[in-house]
Amino acid sequence: METSIQATELHQLTIAQAGELIRSRALSPLEYARALVARAEALEPQVNSFITRTFEQALDAAHAAESEIAAGEYRGPLHGIPFALKDCINTAGIPTTGHSRVLASNVPDRDAGVAAKLKQAGAVMMGKVAMHELAHGGPSFDAPWPPARNPWNLSRVTGGSSSGSAAAIAAGLVPASIGTDTGGSIRVPASRCGITGLMPTPGLVGRSGTIPHSHTFDRVGPMGKTVMDCAILLQGIAGRDPGDPASVARTLPDYRGALTVDLRGVRIGVLRHQWEEESSASAEERRAMEAALCVLVELGAVVEDCTMGPLQGYNDIKTVIAETEILNVHQAALAERPGDFGADILGRMLPAVLFSANDLVRAGREHRRAIAGMKPLYRRFDAFITTCAGEAPPFSAHDPLGFWKHANPYAAANVTGQPVLALPNGFGAGGMPLGMQILGRPFGEEAILRIGHAYQSATGWHRRRAELPAGAVAPPVEGPRPAAAGTGDPDPALRAACQWAAARAGLDLDGRMFAQLLEGAPHALAMADRLPRDHGHAEAPANVFSLEFP
Repeated sequence: METSIQATELHQLTIAQAGELIRSRALSPLEYARALVARAEALEPQVNSFITRTFEQALDAAHAAESEIAAGEYRGPLHGIPFALKDCINTAGIPTTGHSRVLASNVPDRDAGVAAKLKQAGAVMMGKVAMHELAHGGPSFDAPWPPARNPWNLSRVTGGSSSGSAAAIAAGLVPASIGTDTGGSIRVPASRCGITGLMPTPGLVGRSGTIPHSHTFDRVGPMGKTVMDCAILLQGIAGRDPGDPASVARTLPDYRGALTVDLRGVRIGVLRHQWEEESSASAEERRAMEAALCVLVELGAVVEDCTMGPLQGYNDIKTVIAETEILNVHQAALAERPGDFGADILGRMLPAVLFSANDLVRAGREHRRAIAGMKPLYRRFDAFITTCAGEAPPFSAHDPLGFWKHANPYAAANVTGQPVLALPNGFGAGGMPLGMQILGRPFGEEAILRIGHAYQSATGWHRRRAELPAGAVAPPVEGPRPAAAGTGDPDPALRAACQWAAARAGLDLDGRMFAQLLEGAPHALAMADRLPRDHGHAEAPANVFSLEFP
């Protein structure tokens, strides 16, 4: 198979470009895979994006794809396309570690639902990529594998938890990856690494075979260079998943076919209060948001300011529920071998022992209120727009307590059940990518993909590429401050409450771990205390369900 494309350019191809070349037989899937393997081998020591490399299997799969296409058995736009999987997504016979010592020897016997769909589409898995530990704590320097680095500046974080997914795409090691998102875990690294990521509506993409963080809020979604790439990936992974009880059976639209460059008549609500009043957005972020809004208006969209609830309220709901759930998921391992968990994730999970059953139910009732509270806005707008979280900071700037102290612009959409597209919209003063989020109505992926594609067609931010010279050495970086540094002398009543709660959870914590619990305890208790207590007796939590019979 002949091709006029130079091997040095193959890593720059989008999924859409590579797929068309493969379909027309202008590009060999094997040649493509070889080029990306060679690039990964040359650059991976700088980026640390892979945990498990499956390069030999990838070459075999690429060869098989080439043979099938030559025989007229073309499967579609993902056939022969290399991809990576976040290492919390099960792969049969291949380790799935969650980037944690706790699961370092875990080798599943079957593929996750999303992995099986990609394999069925003929895509070529290059490996399992780094993440924040168990899709939550990080970046961590005490895990068996180092944290992924940001290809735009190797001394900066990628954002998490789908850290290796974003780093591998931004570095040109793969054109596609699948991440998970519980409170920003696709959108944060996509924004900070200058790529595009989509968190779908709950139930649209199955979660079977994915290591859970929060059964309530976890979602699985695509990450790529462009909105079109995310649309192609979404088409391949969406649909009913019998192994996921939250999966929804519905007819899938043509996501790629919905992409246009004309936004006339599209109504977009601008959540300006989230970056002007509720977060410390930089001047560059504010300028990038205003410039993006101007582009959308020029494309025909009607934009109007609107407001959701306070970010802190959504963050409280998400944290009380999700931390209770992840503590439950890993409680047996925490009781048996707490030392196998990294310090950062312990600082997030341990204070959750203080949440009561009453706190959990109140959070669930607020969750239902938050979902219902969006209905008037859905009648007014087709989509919404807000900012991301600014430039990627240095590793040394990570604050283990930041998770408890600061609300963010991401968790709200996990609570409301909206799909969200994150895409680049500029660069900050430090030369790092900036991003924005386009939120939709539930199952409104077509609309947000259309808006994002139109924006990318009119701008060039997504076309910029990080430069990584082969053979360069990644600079040493300073890790974050030790967790639980300087907790002081806590109130005796607080200490007693923490001791009682840890014992009730069956946890035997050493001095450092108990100090972490004490350090986070005031923040967790304040969060639970902020949850309203004015629910009527008939207000049900959001997890109330109905049974469906055949």
